[in-house]
Amino acid sequence: MDLDVITRTAIDPALTLLPARMDTPEARVMLLAIGLQESRFLHRRQVGGPARGFWQFEQGGGVRGVLAHPASRDAARQVCSAREVAPAAEAVHPALETDDVLACAFARLLLWTDTKPLPSAGDSSGAWSLYLRTWRPGKPHPQTWPALHAQAVAAMADRHVRVA
Repeated sequence: MDLDVITRTAIDPALTLLPARMDTPEARVMLLAIGLQESRFLHRRQVGGPARGFWQFEQGGGVRGVLAHPASRDAARQVCSAREVAPAAEAVHPALETDDVLACAFARLLLWTDTKPLPSAGDSSGAWSLYLRTWRPGKPHPQTWPALHAQAVAAMADRHVRVA
């Protein structure tokens, strides 16, 4: 999938639903890198698992966390209202599979719950640490991260990059 398409159809509209301070180059790189790491922007449903959306949220983990966390819950409710989804994990989770804007907004909100600032766009190691802290992947693949993060950085540098 073309990262420009993901940016135009999911990231741009999702970030317009959130407070302006959440739309930064660093956030955009993280959203692209995590989406690449989680699904390569090919799978909206985890192969053999319960996660949904390009950012691979589980109902009892990320979805519930974003809806309940003091730093994200109000914005999450506003996003749900805008996307016409009830602000409950049982409603949001299945909607992530068909609503890329909702999925992206929840991904940005999950990043927002982290207490540390976002790493600079070119800080692959810092980005990996943030990903581990916020997504808590069951089977992390550190060997794929540097190249995928580099694709995200390149896409944000206004290059047309295709997912490998």
